[in-house]
Amino acid sequence: MEELKARIIKEGKVIGSNVLKVDHFLNHQIDPHLMQEIGKTFAKAFKKKGITKIVTVESSGIAPAVMTGLFLNVPVIFARKKRSLTLSRGGLETEIYSYTKREKIHVFLADGMLKRDDRVLVIDDFLANGEAALGLTRLIEQAGAQLSGIGIVIEKSFQEGRKKLEALGCPIFSLARIASLQNGKVSFLEDVQKQTQINL
Repeated sequence: MEELKARIIKEGKVIGSNVLKVDHFLNHQIDPHLMQEIGKTFAKAFKKKGITKIVTVESSGIAPAVMTGLFLNVPVIFARKKRSLTLSRGGLETEIYSYTKREKIHVFLADGMLKRDDRVLVIDDFLANGEAALGLTRLIEQAGAQLSGIGIVIEKSFQEGRKKLEALGCPIFSLARIASLQNGKVSFLEDVQKQTQINL
């Protein structure tokens, strides 16, 4: 998605060799117009999958998931990171290791949010090691629903997340795939592949 890639280049901040900060348009301050285009793009990619529910995890996945739900005309569910007073005991629960926070967290879905006949699309803001997306797929499996696709806003292709998700055997669609963050520069996978072909 060219608009997203342009924003990453213009406003993203590279920290070290594996962290990309995009808090000016995606996961702290949100650009509604960009998010609308993200939702349209995901909806187009998964329109033939018969999606009935979208699942994400709070909080950064909510905005792209809601916009995707708007264009697919399906409900959006977000897994909570803490049990609130209104989230009764029971329900669905799994553990996720957060590499950013360097801690294990539990995420929860209330009973009845997912049903056995649901075809579920997972949406997440980042794919790095794949832990968040895998955690959501475990919740879907617990509910007996069908995982029908995974949509990622920004994928760090130099980390192992995609390989883990590919083992699930469902479609994975990333809007921006980053090959490297070396030397403070964002290199996109498709650009690296094109340059490699030119050099052959």
